[in-house]
Amino acid sequence: MNTSDFYYDLPESLIAQSPASPRDSSRMLVCDFLNNKRKHDIFRQFPDYLTPKDVLVINETKVIPARLIGVKEDSGVVCEVLLLKRIDTTHWEALVKPGRRLKPGAQVIFGDGKLKAKIINNTDFGGRVVQFEYEGVFENLLDELGETPLPPYIHKKLDNPSDYQTVYAVNSGSAAAPTAGLHFTEELLSKIRQKGVDIVPITLHIGLGTFRPVKAEKIEEHSMHSEYYYVSENSAERINRARKQGGRICCVGTTCVRTLESVADSNGTIIPGSGETNIFITPGYNFKALDMLLTNFHLPESTLLMLVSAFMGREYALETYKEAVNEKYRFFSFGDCMLIGENL
Repeated sequence: MNTSDFYYDLPESLIAQSPASPRDSSRMLVCDFLNNKRKHDIFRQFPDYLTPKDVLVINETKVIPARLIGVKEDSGVVCEVLLLKRIDTTHWEALVKPGRRLKPGAQVIFGDGKLKAKIINNTDFGGRVVQFEYEGVFENLLDELGETPLPPYIHKKLDNPSDYQTVYAVNSGSAAAPTAGLHFTEELLSKIRQKGVDIVPITLHIGLGTFRPVKAEKIEEHSMHSEYYYVSENSAERINRARKQGGRICCVGTTCVRTLESVADSNGTIIPGSGETNIFITPGYNFKALDMLLTNFHLPESTLLMLVSAFMGREYALETYKEAVNEKYRFFSFGDCMLIGENL
């Protein structure tokens, strides 16, 4: 398929610059792709679409202050290092600006020398491997010197960095938020539990794989960057039990989908463990572990829109996006959401 098969027109005015307040006041477009139906709702009604047999799978990853601004040691040129994935205690994969000045051997200084980074090597995705030099605890320095990385289409600086974290964020390691989870409040999660729905945590640390643009003309030529995942034995057991008992698996966000589909066997049984996944889900994919998906509206020609199209059908997906544009839904990270499934 062509990347252009996943293009749609979006007025810039519909790109959300700040989150809904309160979080659960965002709009929700409910999509029943089996019966080719759609209806408009508010996210706080989300529990109404779940039953006590169902499982809600959430990504507990936490966004780190991964954007570091410093100066090149020999010239004083302002530089940016965006951390993507930790390799070991001192080495990270990162994106850097300006790339032409930050070649292997270059050094960048942050916070008057509290933290230094040396460019070690180039990566196959156009980034760099950097080695940090510091005294003390790296995470503390990152909290002091780093900034929350926001997508380039968000032009407004956050008044509160917690706006770009889910209320259930626990495991630090992401360069971006699992944005479908931003709609939840503690009160709504409590309401879901009271209904008897099991809320099951997993982790996928979001890096370049999730938001890297597709530049290839044919989607088959696009390569996903790998991202770290973890599914505990307890979480796998709870998901598998729910499926055996006739419950539905509802994933909060595409990161949960990619994780479960990476660890499910051919029968849909979730195998616990940790590792790296570069799974790229496109139309024609046979889903093994997904029944319902809660997700935001994604960028045109993105891997995320391709995943959604694989689940609900490409034509139906593009029709849905057109309706969302016409109804002036808010798009992308801080925008509204879709609930996708059968017989909703």
